Amino acid sequence: MADGESSYSLPLPCVFSPKSQQYLAVCAQDGRLRIWNTDSKTLHREYVPSAHLSATCTCIHWGPCRTVKEGPQRKKRKSEAGQLEEKADLLAMGTVAGTVLIYSTAKGILHCTLDGGHSGGVNCVHWHPEDSLLYSGSDDTNIVEWDLQTGKTRSKWKADRGAVTSLCVSPDGKLLLSAGQTIKMWDLDTMEVYRKFTGHSTAVTTLRFATTRPPDSSSLYFLSGAAHNRLLSVWQVREDGKDKNSVVSFTLTDEPQHIDLVASKSKEQAVRLAVVCKDGQLHLFEHFLNGPCKKPLSPSCTVQMSDTKDSPMPIPLLAAGLGAESRTVMLAYGNYLQPVMERVDINTADRHVCLTRNIQTTLSLSIASTISKVKTPIVNPKSKVLVPGLPGHQAPVKGSSMATEKRKKDSDSKEMSIAERLGEIDLQSTASIEKGAPKGLPSLQTDNFAVLLVQGLESSDCSILNKVFQTRKEMIIKKTVARLPLPAVLPLVEEITKRLQGHPFTAVLMVRWLKAVLMHHTSYLSSLPDLVSQLGVLYHMIESRVKMFHKLTKLHGKLYLLITQVATNTSSNKVSDVDHTAKLVYEEESSDEAEASGDEVLLDEDSDNWEEDELMEDDKKDQIDQNEDQLDSRMDSKANGEENMEHDNESEEE
Repeated sequence: MADGESSYSLPLPCVFSPKSQQYLAVCAQDGRLRIWNTDSKTLHREYVPSAHLSATCTCIHWGPCRTVKEGPQRKKRKSEAGQLEEKADLLAMGTVAGTVLIYSTAKGILHCTLDGGHSGGVNCVHWHPEDSLLYSGSDDTNIVEWDLQTGKTRSKWKADRGAVTSLCVSPDGKLLLSAGQTIKMWDLDTMEVYRKFTGHSTAVTTLRFATTRPPDSSSLYFLSGAAHNRLLSVWQVREDGKDKNSVVSFTLTDEPQHIDLVASKSKEQAVRLAVVCKDGQLHLFEHFLNGPCKKPLSPSCTVQMSDTKDSPMPIPLLAAGLGAESRTVMLAYGNYLQPVMERVDINTADRHVCLTRNIQTTLSLSIASTISKVKTPIVNPKSKVLVPGLPGHQAPVKGSSMATEKRKKDSDSKEMSIAERLGEIDLQSTASIEKGAPKGLPSLQTDNFAVLLVQGLESSDCSILNKVFQTRKEMIIKKTVARLPLPAVLPLVEEITKRLQGHPFTAVLMVRWLKAVLMHHTSYLSSLPDLVSQLGVLYHMIESRVKMFHKLTKLHGKLYLLITQVATNTSSNKVSDVDHTAKLVYEEESSDEAEASGDEVLLDEDSDNWEEDELMEDDKKDQIDQNEDQLDSRMDSKANGEENMEHDNESEEE
């Protein structure tokens, strides 16, 4: 990876808390951190960073479990002093802005903010076994060691030529693994490179120690996974230094998205591994690490989930956590905004397991079990209601009386659904503009469209998408697409592709949206490495539809040429002949007639332009004067001629 090049876009962070897996931390597309309780299946905490839209969270990592006082408690007896339960508390979050946020799950507040260490976005964070130290890697090619007691950097060094995409600290806290495309092992005592490994051809996204470090270092193993790579590689750290190549490989169906591992403490204990791939499948491995293995190892069990409909659809798995028993696995599946958590027992003797769940029923049960702290207010008819939208809108829209009455009726029974809210929102601004609506309304509607479009893409709600896609105004379409967050661009293109294959009337509307997406987000789409496979259907469909376009264009040109020639001939025949009759004729008579009668000006009967008699008389006088001058000059010339004749006669007589 070249210097300064931004790192591979990592999947959305979704991690179970260590040991008991009591909590699930998820950072969804909206930039909010949500912590779910896996026991009660309810939302435990929600944190909205101040810059959750501009500086989104890129990575999260749970700190070591510790004893935390969550509130005023009674004084413990001496016999109960040693029975304090250690729980996961601190959670580190790296952001695109280069800062690291430390959030306290027990207190529900931001513990501290670590900034000033990175000039680029943070790609990975990892805690030291001592919870007062934290390591972070960034696009600026540096690794920073943070001291949480002071909130400042303890040390900082350049790790690679390119961005640092993954970090991992050894269980004993003496070694640190870092990776971009090459993998380096650092000695934390001297801050020097201890080992260097070949790595992968793409950016490394996962590093995990597979064994705890024994006195004999030849038994130290770690594994790595990379973007767009369907293999997990296991590396052995040997004393002789001949450890540049991997010794074991695990095969996957897609690139790894989430990994949980139970490390081996001795040679007699196998390593247990749970890998959730990008295609939503879970692969379970169990292997004894005792040297190199030439053939790639297949998973001992593969788990998939689907719904209970007549034509079952797959349900994507988001994360998995291994329990104390080999058959127990904690699963998170469904949607990042509303994940479903379930602890299941899997029969690993079966190579392939398919679990069927009614996700709608599960979601309704989990939502009903939550204790809502939100009270629906009674809206005054005279009050102004702001339409939901992106931050920054200020244009108020008055709520209709029908809407307020409906809210009052439903406030005692249940909260309004999204479909009912959409029915109240008037997405057509024509009538309001004619009545003198404020000028900021189109931008407000654009904000509303962008939010609705993201919600519709996330929930795959056809009613929301139909409301948004029905607009025909080019300005609203362009501004809505421009306001979309980048993670929503590719789902929008996939939805447009699906709708383009339908009725031609729908395709005409979808072409406008596709044009706007290509105008605003071409640079983002071109940066995606697997764009060809994702947009292959759209490309082939467009190619098949424009296959005859070249021939039709030629035919159109020939027909246009013939039609223009026929039209030219017809128009030339209709043009009237040019009238060559003179409007004014001037005739100069001989000198003898001029003396008698002067000059006459013959005017054509059709010329009616000379209406003033005075002008005509002045012209005649001027002409008579000119004629008299000409006559005088001729008389003089005659006199001169007679004198010459007399002189000639005299000479002849002589």
